[in-house]
Amino acid sequence: MQAKPVNNFMSLDNTGLEKTMKGQKKRGRIAVVALELKEAHASRDRVIKNCIAQTSSVVKHLREEREKNLDDLTLLKQLRKEQTKLKWMQSELNVEEVVNDRSWKVFNERCRIHFKPPKNE
Repeated sequence: MQAKPVNNFMSLDNTGLEKTMKGQKKRGRIAVVALELKEAHASRDRVIKNCIAQTSSVVKHLREEREKNLDDLTLLKQLRKEQTKLKWMQSELNVEEVVNDRSWKVFNERCRIHFKPPKNE
């Protein structure tokens, strides 16, 4: 009895190779999304903190001016306006933290099989 040659070894190998390549491409795309997510959150965080620092500086300056001139109502109005803006920006930073946490939670739920981001996210 003669053994018949099996030609489907190549097709099995190619199928396995294709699945491996697709898996690597998927992991690569997921890694790119993770990096973009990390960079976007860092960028927004940096911008909000920069705005807070600038507004804090303005509030400090207006407080100093207010101490020199207690009767100036326009100065008081401007100080209150800047203080309100500062509080709004600080709350925006808190909102950004919640958005960041929820984004990573969803990312990890959807992509944990294919990709594990570094622990600092």
